[in-house]
Amino acid sequence: MRRPHVRNQVGPNSTDQHKMDATIKLHTRSIKSKLITIITLIVLLSCYYLLKSKTKSFSKKYGIIIDGGSTGTRIHVFGYRIGSGGKAVFDFEEGALKVNPGLSAYAEDPEGVGGSVEELVEFGKGKVPRELWGETEVRLMATAGVRLLDLEVQDQILNVCRRILRKSGFKFQDSWASVITGSDEGLYAWVVANYALGALGGDPLETSGIIELGGASAQVTFVSMEPVPPEFSRTVKFGNISYNIYSHSFLHLGQIAAFEALRESLVSGDHHLAAESLEKGIFMDPCTPKGYSHVVESWKLSPRSLTEKNRFVSTLHSRGNFSECRSAALKLLQKGKERCSYQHCHIGSIFVPKLQGKFLATENFFHTSKFFGPDQRAFLLNLMIAGEQFCGEDWSRLKKKHQSFKDEDLALYCFSAAYIVALLHDSLGIAIDDQRIGFANQVGNIPLDWALGAFILHTNAALDMEVHSDWIVNIISDDSLTLLSLIGIAIVLIFVAWPISKWGKHQFKTFYDLERGWYIVTRGGKS
Repeated sequence: MRRPHVRNQVGPNSTDQHKMDATIKLHTRSIKSKLITIITLIVLLSCYYLLKSKTKSFSKKYGIIIDGGSTGTRIHVFGYRIGSGGKAVFDFEEGALKVNPGLSAYAEDPEGVGGSVEELVEFGKGKVPRELWGETEVRLMATAGVRLLDLEVQDQILNVCRRILRKSGFKFQDSWASVITGSDEGLYAWVVANYALGALGGDPLETSGIIELGGASAQVTFVSMEPVPPEFSRTVKFGNISYNIYSHSFLHLGQIAAFEALRESLVSGDHHLAAESLEKGIFMDPCTPKGYSHVVESWKLSPRSLTEKNRFVSTLHSRGNFSECRSAALKLLQKGKERCSYQHCHIGSIFVPKLQGKFLATENFFHTSKFFGPDQRAFLLNLMIAGEQFCGEDWSRLKKKHQSFKDEDLALYCFSAAYIVALLHDSLGIAIDDQRIGFANQVGNIPLDWALGAFILHTNAALDMEVHSDWIVNIISDDSLTLLSLIGIAIVLIFVAWPISKWGKHQFKTFYDLERGWYIVTRGGKS
């Protein structure tokens, strides 16, 4: 039988048909939306990585270290770039400026230090592009000269420095202006020396130790294989390598401080080895060449010794004698040895393990070696010979040979030579003909300045924190990662996303029921 109204008869399921059609459309839109979202995320991640890589590879950054030394304050402006793997590639010193006197000279007038620091800040601004001031860290590290001051005076000087650095325009926190320990100073010097030698990040046994002779203190730092008491032990991690290091700073045993201590002993009469009496009431100074006239008024003496100064001026005579000066220097270095409570006390009562491996001697070691010019292959032996000749030379002849030197600076070389032999050979046990030790203030074009070592350590620590916090780059970055690999990742994600989107998608079938006269919509299985 013909049903004339077939086309118009739609049963109750017609409503379901419309609903199902709408569901299909919504589901299709949802799939497209998910795919678009996934592809957008991939594109954004790719752009982020490429932009980050480009920024790290080509954008130059800066850092500033202000070294508050005992004889002057020096600003170091360093540059670096971020290379592959997020590692810093250092351009080293962009510029440096030293102003005199040192921070410790302002002990009586802490506010006076402001002018020196402001001058250094202006120099730094001239070296760093203005747009990078806000992200360029500036740190002030005061050393032995300030360490010798009372804590209250130290704080007063540092607070003036902090006030100026806060408004400098550079990135600064109050904790970044501090008095560093002598151990820190030695550690930073060890870092830069081994970085320059290419040993940092490698086998600890292949590293070189460093011995510094500053003005107020001396530092000894090296990797030791024997047990080290915790108060002398430091650990440095660079890359995946940890270094167990002995480091100690011998305060008051820098070249200038030791020379002043010798003068003190001469005035007080305590140093019988250094101040023998040829005639009653006549004292001899073995550490200055014969004929040199002392300007005792300029000496820094303790209140007790000041009372003896006037009587002493007319009774002190210079009699350069290298052997006697060396004995006097050794007595200074071994002062307090009777209080030693360790297995090894090579200097005073301070623990020093047996020296291991190669060493670099810097600062005043280098300046003295440069003055005398001995053969590096047997430095100590040649320094002894040159020192004996210099100390025994008449002052008038020395002045003619070295006319460009100031009197006090030139006269100091007799003591310097004797003090170095007493320190390295008589105290630390380095053989006279030992070739393990070299004298340098730079390796290649890299200056062996502890401030650079501090910059290297702080920069690497900051980069490590940045890598861990930047989780996106950390997940996808690799030295061999390229745009091609990113495209590969995108393709994989799309192929994974497509079956997921198909999973759960149902097929709908529609047919017409001739007996009932309406359409029936059924849901098929998953495809």
